[in-house]
Amino acid sequence: MLLWFDDQFLFGSVFITIIFFIVFGSIAFIVVKGIISWSKNNSSPILTVPAKVVTKRTNIRGGSNNTGASTSYYVTFEELNGERHELKMNGHDYGLLVDGDFGILTYQGTRYHSFNRRKKESSD
Repeated sequence: MLLWFDDQFLFGSVFITIIFFIVFGSIAFIVVKGIISWSKNNSSPILTVPAKVVTKRTNIRGGSNNTGASTSYYVTFEELNGERHELKMNGHDYGLLVDGDFGILTYQGTRYHSFNRRKKESSD
C-alpha cells in the first residue's frame, strides 16, 4: 500500500510540474513576442504615404456567460504601389473610416498613427 501511495505522489508531482512549465512557457512566449514586436516597431521609420481604406474588421473575444468582452479593431490600407498593411487601432478611429476612403496614412511598422482623409483626385 505504501508503494502505491509513492507512485501516485510521484505521478502527481510530475503532472503538476509539467503543467507549471506549460503555463509558464506560454506566458514567457507571449511576453517575449510582445517585446520583440514593440522593439521592431520602435526601430521602424515613421512613414507617411497616400493610401486607401480597403477593408475593416473586428475581433471579439469573450462575452459569454456573463463575462466581459474585448473588441480589437483592424483596418487594411493599400498604398498607391499596391502594398497592403493591416493595422490595429482604437474604436474611435475605426468608426471614422469607411471602405474606399482615400487619404494620408501615417504608421510605424505595424503601429497605426493617423489617417487624414482627402478627396481622391483620380479614379481607381
